[in-house]
Amino acid sequence: MGLFDIILGPLLTVIDMVLDLYVWVLIASVILSWLVAFNIVNTSNRFVYAVGDFLHRLTEPVLRRVRGILPAIGGVDLSPLIVIFGIMFLRMVIQRLAFALGV
Repeated sequence: MGLFDIILGPLLTVIDMVLDLYVWVLIASVILSWLVAFNIVNTSNRFVYAVGDFLHRLTEPVLRRVRGILPAIGGVDLSPLIVIFGIMFLRMVIQRLAFALGV
């Protein structure tokens, strides 16, 4: 077991955990946007606004790039779904890489 294996195993684990956390941030952002759209929560509430702004700042740079590629589909935003599928694919690649390297 070399230094490469000692560093690579935890590094791949941390990357996998960060990607998993980002999926949950995307899901929270989508749910909050639905709650605001259906007037269940109000963005004039400071806490709701702060959470929404935080989630928007984390997710919008990635979603904006995907929206630029996807065509508009009748007002339905599929970009979070596409990003989640991309992250799931990337996580599977990382897990198989870790397994193949034996870390």
